[in-house]
This record gives sequence, structure tokens and C-alpha cells, in this order.
Amino acid sequence: MPPSPQRPALPGLLLAACLLAGCRTPATGPAGAPPPRADGIVAIGAVQGDGEASPLLDRSVTVEGVVTGDFGQGLGGWFVQDAGDGDEATSDGLFVVADDAVALRAGDRVRVRGRVVEHGEPARGTLTALQAEAIDVIGRGDVAPVVIDGAPGDWERFEGMRVRIDAPLTISGQHDLARRGVLHASFEGRLFTPTELAPPGPEAERIATDNARRRLLLDDAQSRENPGEAWYLDGRPVPRTGSVVTGAEGIVDQRWGEFRLQLTAPPRIAPAPRPAAPTVPGRVRLASFNLENLFNGDGRGGGFPTPRGARTPAELTAQLGRLVATIRALDPDVAALMELENDGYDSDSSLAQLVDALNAGGGDWAFVDAGHGPGTDAIRVGLVYRSARLQPRGRPAVLEGGPFGARSRVPLAQAFVPVGGNEADRGTFVVVANHFKSKGCSGAEGADRDRGDGQACWNALRVDSARRLLDWVSGDPTGSGSDLVAIVGDFNAYAQEDPVRLFLERGWKDALSAANVVEPYSFVFDGQAGRLDHALLSPALAGRLAGAAEWHSNADEPRNIGDLDANGRDHAASPWRSSDHDPLIVGFDL
Repeated sequence: MPPSPQRPALPGLLLAACLLAGCRTPATGPAGAPPPRADGIVAIGAVQGDGEASPLLDRSVTVEGVVTGDFGQGLGGWFVQDAGDGDEATSDGLFVVADDAVALRAGDRVRVRGRVVEHGEPARGTLTALQAEAIDVIGRGDVAPVVIDGAPGDWERFEGMRVRIDAPLTISGQHDLARRGVLHASFEGRLFTPTELAPPGPEAERIATDNARRRLLLDDAQSRENPGEAWYLDGRPVPRTGSVVTGAEGIVDQRWGEFRLQLTAPPRIAPAPRPAAPTVPGRVRLASFNLENLFNGDGRGGGFPTPRGARTPAELTAQLGRLVATIRALDPDVAALMELENDGYDSDSSLAQLVDALNAGGGDWAFVDAGHGPGTDAIRVGLVYRSARLQPRGRPAVLEGGPFGARSRVPLAQAFVPVGGNEADRGTFVVVANHFKSKGCSGAEGADRDRGDGQACWNALRVDSARRLLDWVSGDPTGSGSDLVAIVGDFNAYAQEDPVRLFLERGWKDALSAANVVEPYSFVFDGQAGRLDHALLSPALAGRLAGAAEWHSNADEPRNIGDLDANGRDHAASPWRSSDHDPLIVGFDL
């Protein structure tokens, strides 16, 4: 059983808390309720009914059952279950709300009289419960768990019941673990963002519906926020996304609009391994990497906490260490970077200090100096390269105005040529670093509002950004004369959304799809994986593609974990969770 947090008894207040939480208690219940047994006991299945709400809502009833979970202090009540009413469409379990003065334990057989209520908001789904007026312990008993070996489709018929899930569950997200003690899990493998797999419309809606069918939350049986280390991990590290859970056992609960399993014992977890840095063929290798807000204060040890990044000099040191470890492990010839502090190009800038860190101990890294910006946003894109392998050809170019600057970050383009070899076969190619407007809805109006199609806010602006970027690139802004062009970076659009499809419709190629990468993803949001980060290639450059890969060093990792020593300090030399985005790398034979 999970440990319960210590809190003072609150006799008489739970009903008020229930009402504040949104329990439905209409003045009258429906007519035609099933009759009780001769001794006045009503089957729990009759209380639950075969719908989302109880047919006995607001009625006073008496039930008998066995306590299957002692969550009095964690959730403010107990789950009880009876032998069943013979109807598979109705649940045989029920949540009983009672004050903390009532002492029950798992296995107690109880008789409970109380009023039927519904916890939660009807539009999001509610939990049928009994607001206890009297509880009598009448003996001991046991309830065997119902075995579930696949996604049931309808959890309502198991609400409040003890179950064991024999089917494997894939960890799909840890974003609610620290705050609520919850791991997101799914049947039948990893969940993908619908618009990663299908264009907005009926097919994406079908995937969204199927994701909801497959999703299940694993909960710590506590309602308080920030509960500390999840007891059910049993001292084990927080698992990466993609880890597999077996033997999960607990009580099916419905809270905050989602079904969840209130665990009663630690499940078995097979951790997903950390993958080695990928290697791709090709003479020239291009990486793309969102740095997740690399800010260095004033560049001289002050200016902390920074507006978006490190809060202390020590955090900056750790951040730089992880970023350097990532870039060195990928070993690209040139890298496009996103979410750099937009603080110039002198020795105190974040870009210059990142390059210095890359060169510590000897190295040949350099950065493209655009002279200013690019853009006036707090963050910018940047380009770094290996001067012993590549040399810039001509000056960099930037695209300003329109959506770029105020919303989407200003793109930066630079032509490069490999060092060495015969002049005739030294292929000049162009890299465009790019970062479109994010999906957050602050300030979105008109066509940029969320249209409910899965593309979130600012989609119209991202489409406009894509169109302007394509037109700009077609005009050879670097003056290199080369048709070997890669537009890379964080598009804030999944693979089947409008901005990316616009590139594909114009003949550009998705490097990861062209390289036959299976189920690519670079970002995990709300327990669903997809790609916000892309490498889009001109038709000519796509013909020179040698390989492409992502390194899942970040998106699957729990936040703020890294590699810690015994004192909880980051070694500052680990690539794991160096950002919230996975880097990608592409190889070319020029």
C-alpha cells in the first residue's frame, strides 16, 4: 500500500470539500431505481449503473463491500467492492467519501449508508461516490483483482474496481510526476502527436481518439501537489519515456477528467536504455539543435538569474557542459542552433562562450558573425562550424520583417564550402537556421487562434513564415549560386502540419523520411511524441543525402535529472537532458 501523507483529521469538512470540487448533487434523483435486496442492501453495480453517472444520483443507499484501498488520508476516502451484480456493463467498485476519523484498512468488509454523488465536472467525466453517513465494519474479506490484458476501451465499467494490468504499458510522459506523482502510460506502445502522423482533419482526429483509448495514468494515490519522490518507484530512477511497465495493480479512478490507476504496489519497470550518439555517413555532416535558452547573464559572472535560462553561474556551467557533451558526441561539421541569447558576438556573448567551451582543450570551432542580431527577439538562431573542415563562402544573410523578429525568429543563412580537395568538386552548400513562432496562444487573434485542428495557435503566422522563407531562399540570398540548400531548425510544427507540408508541396524533401528513419520524433508534449525539429532539403541537396538520424538524448529523459553525483550535483559533462528537444544530424556526399 502507498504511504499516506500526514495531515490533521478534518471531521465534517469532506462534504464541503466535495461540493467545492464540483460533486453533482441535484435536488431529485431519477425515478425507477432498481429495488434493494430484502435486507435493504443495494448492489454497487446498481449504484454505478451502465452510464457515466449513477442512476441513483442524490439517493440515500446502503451497500456492502470489501475495502480494496485505504486512501483515507491520500484521497479522502476508501474504495469498496462487492461480489458483483452479474452485469459486465456495470462496475462493482465504488469510492466512499468519509472523514479522517474513520479508521478502515484493506480487507475490511463494511456496510456503508450514504448519499450518491458524482465527483468532478460532467463535461470531463465524473467519479461515482458515496458520501458516507454511517460505516460499520462487519468482518474481513478479499477481492481478487480483475485481470486486464489490453486497452479496455471503456474504463467506466471498471471504475472503482481493483485490477491488474497484464498487458505491457509504455511510459509516454513524466511531466506530471513531480507535481502530481503521475506517470503517463499507454497500451500498444508509444503515443504520437496526431498531426505528426496525419494532416489535420478526420485521420488526425481518429488518431487522437485512439490515443485517448490507449492512454492510462499511473497515480500515487495522493491528491496533494508536489508529493516528493513517487513511492511506487521504490527508490528507482525516474524512467525514460519508452520504458515498459508490467504487473501494474491498483484501483481504477477518474479524477481531473482522466481515468487513472491508483497504484497499490510498485509495478515492474523495464527501463528504456539510453541510446549511443548516432553516426551517419557522408563527407559533410549538419546538425540542428535547440539549446533550450542558453543565457549567460552579463558574460562576466553576473546577471543571474537570467531572463530565460540559468538561475546561477553554477547552473550555466552545468548547462554548457551538457550542451558541449551533446555537440561533441554528434561530431558535426556545422550546426544550426536555436534559443541562443540574442546578446551580440563579442567575447561576453552566449554564442562566443559556447564556442570557447567547445574549443576547451583544443578545437577548431568558430561561429558565423551576422554583425547584429539576427532580429531583436530575446532569443536568436546561430551557426557554428569546424574551421578545419568547412569555410564560409561570402557573407551571411538574414530575413527580417513581416513575421520575422516580432514572432518567428529571424532566419540566418550562410554558404559553406568543404576545406581541401579539388576546386572543381568542392561543393558549395547553404545552411539556413530557422525557428518559427511557438504554439502558445498568448496574443493570438483572428486566424492565429487555435482552430481546434491540432495545430494550436499561430499556425497562420507559421504558414506565412514558411512561404516568405521559401521565396527568400529561392532568390539566393547568400549569392553563392548553389542550389544545395538545407533549411533546418525548430519549426514549431509537426510533420503533417501546414507549414511543413508547404515545403513538401514545393518539392523540398524531409531528410528523415528520405533516410527511412522509423517513427522519428524530437519532442514529447503531454505524453505524445512528434517532431518540431526538421531538416528540409532542396531537391538538389536531397540527391546528395547520405543519411540522417535523431539522437533521443533529451525528449525521453526526465526533466532536471542528468547524471548526478552522490551529493546531487550535476557532473556538467553529460549529454542527457541537455535540452527539451532532441538534436538531429544529416550527412551529405557533396
